[in-house]
Amino acid sequence: MGWNEDVIEKFRDSKGTENYWGPKLVILHSIGAKSGATHLNPVVGFRNEQGWRVVASKGGSPENPAWYHNLRANPTFELEALVDGEVVKVPVTATEIPGDEWREAYDAIVAEEPQFGGYLEKTDRRIPVLQLTPTAG
Repeated sequence: MGWNEDVIEKFRDSKGTENYWGPKLVILHSIGAKSGATHLNPVVGFRNEQGWRVVASKGGSPENPAWYHNLRANPTFELEALVDGEVVKVPVTATEIPGDEWREAYDAIVAEEPQFGGYLEKTDRRIPVLQLTPTAG
């Protein structure tokens, strides 16, 4: 079993209590930009009044993670998240936080999880922040 699969299994089995990110973990069911296949990507989700925000940090590497390109190509997908003590699937639509709002959004994430600040120091790219908003369906 790979790292992602192990993280996903522990998250589902423990309802968010036994994994590195705890209840902040979300699982993106991204749809491949080229393949059209569904990919499961565990990432940190930051709850807000519109849903969740995720950061395409890839640990501060020079390129965006593959799931970012998938969400740009196919912005409507399912997200697994801990809601009211249960892991549930929520249909969401991803929109990228625009440049004029990016700094405030990223700073709020760093205030909650400081290691995300270090990712900016490792790369020259502006690390994308995406808003995942629940949709009807």
